[in-house]
Amino acid sequence: VDMNENELKIHFTPGHVEVVQATVAIPYRRVLVTGATGLLGRAVYKEFQNNAWNTLGCGYRRAQPRFLRCNLTDEDAVRAVIRDFQPRVIVHCAGERRPDVIEHHTEAALNLNVHASETLAIESAGVFLLYISTDYVFDGRNPPYGEHDTPNPLNAYGKSKVAGESTVLRHRPGAAVLRVPILYGEVERVDESAVTVLWDKVQDGTESCNVEHCQQRFPTYVNDVARVCRQMAERRYQDPSIRGIFHYSGKEQMTKYEMACAIADAFNLPSSHLIPITEQPAGAAAQRPHNARLECSRLELLGLSVEPVPFKTAVRDSLWPFLYDKRWRQTVFH
Repeated sequence: VDMNENELKIHFTPGHVEVVQATVAIPYRRVLVTGATGLLGRAVYKEFQNNAWNTLGCGYRRAQPRFLRCNLTDEDAVRAVIRDFQPRVIVHCAGERRPDVIEHHTEAALNLNVHASETLAIESAGVFLLYISTDYVFDGRNPPYGEHDTPNPLNAYGKSKVAGESTVLRHRPGAAVLRVPILYGEVERVDESAVTVLWDKVQDGTESCNVEHCQQRFPTYVNDVARVCRQMAERRYQDPSIRGIFHYSGKEQMTKYEMACAIADAFNLPSSHLIPITEQPAGAAAQRPHNARLECSRLELLGLSVEPVPFKTAVRDSLWPFLYDKRWRQTVFH
């Protein structure tokens, strides 16, 4: 079903001219969101749905009853979804994004991050495909990184996303890639994001906790990313140059220790028990870039960027449901 919009038209009859308001279909406002059960996918789905798009979300393990269950590694299933729904836009949020997991399960990650992306690209003729990628395509040694800088990933996750970007743009030259850094937002569990997972260390102030204070990050709110995705999709049908690689990032530079302190400050909690560790954490399977800051001027020049919500505001909105004492929200927010 296409969305409708009112439009003024001039109506001629013999001896009479009048301006009438007609309802016209907007055929392009039909979007398929993959990975709609995930942290970013949920935000993207909600953003399009709240802005008068006919929105279909698909997921796998957590899909039903809200979303369509679709195994993206099954080419026939992907083909059927695109044939039946006929999207004009696909925002491809699905992917394996846990670097340490990918180091040990590389084949499964390649199936999702590369082969499923290739299938979507091949099957999406006439569709604007937006592939979500990562700052981990860079080695972090010479920031900031622009869209034209050559990727040099340090881990299997970054390598899989570079391969996904390449295959999407090869099969679908009109597609776009949106690279984003570490994401956070309204989580279903605090360990759903590498930012919100710090919450348990912050809230449990009884024991000292070591927190990494080495790698420079740019935590980015999924609601902001979702707005960028929608604006790109809406502009694409007026401006075919919306293709190729784009960067979007939060602007506040923080280590995980600094994030944890900011979270504590946002909730008026102590942070003296948090101990900054300035050496690379031991036991991590995947090497991380030291500072993969993204330079985001291409979106800004096109007027498609979004001013990020301040970290303390967004992280407070994301984490308050996980407070031990929910009465805190009533006293602080009102």
